[in-house]
Amino acid sequence: MSEPEEYVLTLSCPDKQGIVHAVSSYLFMTGCNIEDSRQFGDRGTGLFFMRVHFSAGTGRADEGSAAPVTLDKLRAGFAAIGDSFRMDWQLHRAGARMRVVLMVSRFGHCLNDLLFRSRIGALPVEVAAVVSNHTDFEELVGSYGIPFRHIPVTKDGKPEAEAELLRLVEEEDVELVVLARYMQVLSDDLCKALSGRIINIHHSFLPSFKGAKPYHQAHARGVKLIGATAHYVTAELDEGPIIEQEVERVEHDLTPDELVAVGRDVECQALARAVKWHSEHRVLLNGHRTVVFT
Repeated sequence: MSEPEEYVLTLSCPDKQGIVHAVSSYLFMTGCNIEDSRQFGDRGTGLFFMRVHFSAGTGRADEGSAAPVTLDKLRAGFAAIGDSFRMDWQLHRAGARMRVVLMVSRFGHCLNDLLFRSRIGALPVEVAAVVSNHTDFEELVGSYGIPFRHIPVTKDGKPEAEAELLRLVEEEDVELVVLARYMQVLSDDLCKALSGRIINIHHSFLPSFKGAKPYHQAHARGVKLIGATAHYVTAELDEGPIIEQEVERVEHDLTPDELVAVGRDVECQALARAVKWHSEHRVLLNGHRTVVFT
């Protein structure tokens, strides 16, 4: 007997009585079994959030149903419940590898970390391509057997470069774009076109140490914590909803270059977790914040 298909349902809606009952009853009536369920009611916003991981059988045996429960049937059947509770909901096949595009400029630590994690199966993603405005990492990307797209960005050519990126996203059925230290500011139009589908990483010294050499600025101020923040990209630079943060204590005797090395490791950890959680449908937007069911 083959293993049953597994799915992940995520939803958010105005909080009211009966949501959990409606969801669990629907899954029971369709012959499904809940493997894991998490929910959160935000009293501040009045919104309810839920993630349900479940396995599907062949329908209710007591009703004589032998037809397999498919993703399309589940979506069609759940639509009425979604409408009745005014839900923003999604239903995905669990374990499916999300197609992503990685973008990088001239700092390759996050890129290399994500490529390696993807290869060994530590991230549930399929890297469709790596895009860069430079060619520094073309050989590295090629060693993983992944297409490399050089899309240069000039002062007057940013619209054309972003249009080429959007064509790539559409042609390759890309679900997520990851800025793995991509050092170009994206336009408002691109941010809106890919809203909720772009993740960025930056050092957590912002806004204290803006501009060039933030770690050197931090060293001059004698910081005791090195941090990094992974967040969704919005039109407001580096102020999108935060998915994950990581910090590490540092001592007074570290040089600026040693702080940079610590920062690279922290950035890789925070970004990898954010990409993993997003790809597993564990992150739900809550206004300018996120709900993360880890």
